[in-house]
Amino acid sequence: MTTDTATEVFEAHRPLLLGVAYRMLGRSADAEDVVQEAWLRWSGADRDGVREPRGYLVRVTTRLAVDRLRQIKARGETYVGPWLPEPWVTDLGATAPDAAERAVLADSVSLAVLVVLESLSPLERAVFVLREAFGYPYAEIAAMLERGEAAVRQLAGRARRHVDERRPRYDVDPGRRRDLTERFLAAAAGGDLDALLALLAPGVRLVGDSGGKSKAPLRVLENADKVGRFLAGAARKGVPDADYRLLELNGGPALLVLSGGRPDAVFQLDVADGLIQTVYIIRNPDKLRALPTA
Repeated sequence: MTTDTATEVFEAHRPLLLGVAYRMLGRSADAEDVVQEAWLRWSGADRDGVREPRGYLVRVTTRLAVDRLRQIKARGETYVGPWLPEPWVTDLGATAPDAAERAVLADSVSLAVLVVLESLSPLERAVFVLREAFGYPYAEIAAMLERGEAAVRQLAGRARRHVDERRPRYDVDPGRRRDLTERFLAAAAGGDLDALLALLAPGVRLVGDSGGKSKAPLRVLENADKVGRFLAGAARKGVPDADYRLLELNGGPALLVLSGGRPDAVFQLDVADGLIQTVYIIRNPDKLRALPTA
C-alpha cells in the first residue's frame, strides 16, 4: 500500500474514528489527539499485512482512547461545578440515513448519555461504545481489547445496566426538539417568564458548566420556578453584542450564543411529553473554542 493510498484509507475512516474517540472521552480535543496518534501508528505500520484497515484503525483508536481515559481518571482533577461533555458538531444524517440507525447514534452521543458514561470504567466504556453505538460483535470487541469474549460480555452487561438505570428517557425526535428550542430561544431572549414557564416541565433541571471560568450556576437548579426565574434574570442582564445560531450538536438541535462574534454559551434541551425536562448550559470557554461561528 503506497503512502498516498494509506492517507486516503485513513481519511475515509476518520469520521468513524473521531466518533469512537469522542464517545470514549467526551472531549473533542482529546478525541482529535487520539485520532492523530492513530494516524501516526497507521503511517508507521506494516500496512501490507493489514487485511482489514477499518478493524485495525478502530482497534488502535479504541486502545489509545482507553489509555487516555485512564490517564484522565488517574489525574483525579477537580472540576469547578457540574461537568458536561465538550459540545461536538454532528451531522448524523450524512452517515446514518436510516432513521433508526440515526436515533441510536444520536442517543449514544447525547449529553445525557455521555455524562452517564463518565462513571463507567475505561474498559466498560469501550465495550459499551463499540457494542451499543457501532454494533460490533462481542468477538471483535474481545480481539480489539485483548480480552476473552466471556469477559467482554460481562463488561457489556454491567455497562448496559448501569446506563439504563441512570440515563433519562427523553424524546429524541429532532423536529419536536427543534421546535421547542426555537420557542425556548424566543422566550429566553425576551426574558418572558410566563412563556418560559409554559415550556418547562414542573421538575425541570438546569445544569450549567462553566468550569469556574465564566458565570453559570455551580449547582444544578431544579423545578420550573427556579429555572424560569434564572433564565429570565440572565436575559435581563443580557450578553454584549449577542447573536444566536441554531445548529446540530451531540445529535440534536442546540442554540449557540455568540458575543462579539465569539462563542459565549451553548444551550441544549432534553424534551419529553412536549415539555423541556433538562436545560444544559455550557459556558466554559475552553469547551467552546472549536465551535463554528459562521
